Amino acid sequence: MTAASGLLREKMLVAQDERGDEALMEAYQRGNSRAFDVLLQRHKRPVYNFLTRQVGDRELAEDLLQEVFLRVIKGARKYKREAKFTTWLYTIARNLCVDNARRAKHRRAASLDQPIGGVEGRSTMGELVSDKGPAVDRQVIGRQLQQRLKAAVAQLSEEQREVFLMRETLQMPFKEIAEVVGCPENTVKSRMRYALENLRELLAEYRDLARAVH
Repeated sequence: MTAASGLLREKMLVAQDERGDEALMEAYQRGNSRAFDVLLQRHKRPVYNFLTRQVGDRELAEDLLQEVFLRVIKGARKYKREAKFTTWLYTIARNLCVDNARRAKHRRAASLDQPIGGVEGRSTMGELVSDKGPAVDRQVIGRQLQQRLKAAVAQLSEEQREVFLMRETLQMPFKEIAEVVGCPENTVKSRMRYALENLRELLAEYRDLARAVH
């Protein structure tokens, strides 16, 4: 068996593992390294997407992603099954973002014209532009809207942005978000409401442009 075929077989075994996250974490605690590989393959992309949209920098997000899973390794013995794995995982990711924001606070001056993040993915607010109508105009507006959406999300307060990303990008229930950020569920819902209101205001001019080309 070649090294390439061996790697492919390993990836297939990882992809076929249907155990839940919590069971995999317990297996890893018992010394099963493949269980960690499954968790890594299963969660590295969504965690990276979350980090990228939080910090607005791909290279920094890659560094933070490595740190997230290093902390999973270091903290594995302390993990208890009563805690949902994703709640624990995103608490680690969120805390790293908070620490990074504190260190780099003086550099946080995002321009509205500067592309933020660079991770593609559908967002509810991004559906303001329909695919029907004059193709060229709509495509231009659509691209502008995606860039403005990323910039608008970056303009939100840290509290609003993290809740918005967990809810819209990760599809996390409000209860789990509340556990990650450490505040009451009603507070999380309030932050989400304010985030949506602020985004609608920031994106108002593009909504008007989209209507104009119908």
